[in-house]
Amino acid sequence: MASLSAEDEGKVLVDSEGKTIGIVTSVEENTAYVDPDAGITDAVLSALGRGTSDEGAIVVEGDLVETVTDAELRLGSTV
Repeated sequence: MASLSAEDEGKVLVDSEGKTIGIVTSVEENTAYVDPDAGITDAVLSALGRGTSDEGAIVVEGDLVETVTDAELRLGSTV
């Protein structure tokens, strides 16, 4: 589980294999809101088990994020 903060805004969210999902647009209370990549599929959304916000952002809780670097948030392989 990662601890997410406003410093993570603008980072790329990738899956466990390094495929880009989208860009983190905001973080609130250890939850990242991600603007999905134009090519994202419904399968990725289903795999996340998360809905989207009113603006179409993917909602990703910190417990789904395995690694945080200077450039990206990487989801764990169990997602």
